[in-house]
Amino acid sequence: MIRFYNTLSGKVEPFVPLEPGIVKLYTCGPTVYDFSHIGNWRAYVFEDLLKRFLLFSGIKVSHVMNITDVDDKTINGAHAKGISLEEYTRPFIEAFEKDRDTLGILPADHYPRATGHIREMVDIIKLLLEKGFAYRKDGSIYFAIDKFPAYGRLAKIHLEDLRPGSRGDADEYEKENVHDFALWKAPKEGEPVWETEIGPGRPGWHVECSAMSSKYLGRTFDIHCGGVDNIFPHHENEIAQSEAANGVKFVNYWLHCHHLVVDGEKMAKSKGNFYTLRDVLDRGYDPREVRFLLLSTHYRKMLNFTFDALEQARAGRNRIRDFSFDLRDVKRDGPANPEVTQLIETARAGLIAGLEDDLNISESLAALFGLIKSANRLLAQGSASRADAGNLADFVAMIDENILGINPTDVPLRVDPAKMRSTVSDVAIKVESSGDLDLEIQKRIDARQKARAEKNFKMADEIRKELLDSGILLEDTKDGVRWKKVGPART
Repeated sequence: MIRFYNTLSGKVEPFVPLEPGIVKLYTCGPTVYDFSHIGNWRAYVFEDLLKRFLLFSGIKVSHVMNITDVDDKTINGAHAKGISLEEYTRPFIEAFEKDRDTLGILPADHYPRATGHIREMVDIIKLLLEKGFAYRKDGSIYFAIDKFPAYGRLAKIHLEDLRPGSRGDADEYEKENVHDFALWKAPKEGEPVWETEIGPGRPGWHVECSAMSSKYLGRTFDIHCGGVDNIFPHHENEIAQSEAANGVKFVNYWLHCHHLVVDGEKMAKSKGNFYTLRDVLDRGYDPREVRFLLLSTHYRKMLNFTFDALEQARAGRNRIRDFSFDLRDVKRDGPANPEVTQLIETARAGLIAGLEDDLNISESLAALFGLIKSANRLLAQGSASRADAGNLADFVAMIDENILGINPTDVPLRVDPAKMRSTVSDVAIKVESSGDLDLEIQKRIDARQKARAEKNFKMADEIRKELLDSGILLEDTKDGVRWKKVGPART
């Protein structure tokens, strides 16, 4: 049985979808005022793991991720550059989509943009005005939190701690500054304005998600995800305005991802520890190494991003890679070894049990690496046949395709596991000494090492890719560079 920690209840609960076999999932997407940083991608990778596991479990997922293209930050950014909101946000949306694909994140079914759903927001605000949960003041419309007694359940704030009567126009604020929040903001010079039946203005941030989620998923849906920083005020306000307007429960399960810090400190440009995905890749790392690092810590634990940790993620991915490659060298004919079959089934059970337990990825990865350790022992003993190698390769490919998405063998991600056996037997991997290398290739390896020493990571990465295209795979280990010949050059 699948179990998730529900922020709303504060405990791990059995997961029961509203409709058997179908999950309606809403995940908070990017606010496109800048390029997404690795902290954002930590949350998106966690949500991808959740979605992949639900799909792997035979559950259909209807997934919506919003694009916040109008709020205080996007408006200020567009105003500072003297361009329209659409011109300002477009490159950040395009970069988000490119980075999403680079990290192997499955796309959502819908990416609604806030600017395209003003009509739906106005409808919710009208309902709140009619029901007495909202009021007008100085051309703006505010939600009255004292009219909604359940306010504070998600963030564990008690009504007696609130300060009734205070209002705030800012989209974001701290828990200590609890107040009525803006649903609709009066026109201001330099800000975009929509002429609507509730008056001219533009939406507050919080009402955007309520409008878009209800349009695509219904007034009540299964899972809402985001970072812990979204719990208050954003998700708390979503609950209040949605349930007050619709009169039904908004979301059944709230899953929140913990913060990512860098070298133990909060990420900030002023500290020089602020990284986008491109910043990390420019240092010579493979995007799937980054994905593996972001994936490998339980989502409710704080993740400390360091380049040492990224090296460990590289080593872990390489361990799976080495195992997959070594399986291609198995030549012994014969029937499948029952011990190998049992290893696979034990690993499968352990991996699933871990993910069913609130996405306990550590337990799942332990099951996978336990399989690799035991199977390597059998390979060394010569106790595994070509059939065993095919079964092992099928299993690793299936787990990666459906769950991990780290692509350890550098084959196309959409691998049909049923075809993996022929792939395993068709390509042989040979480890050779550096003396067998063509002189020009050896020079390229030396040039790459020199580039890395000079911290020219872009050039080092380009050389690594050139060598891979020539059929030479480089692996950076603590003992130096290892290389493998991976067959003929790619065409």
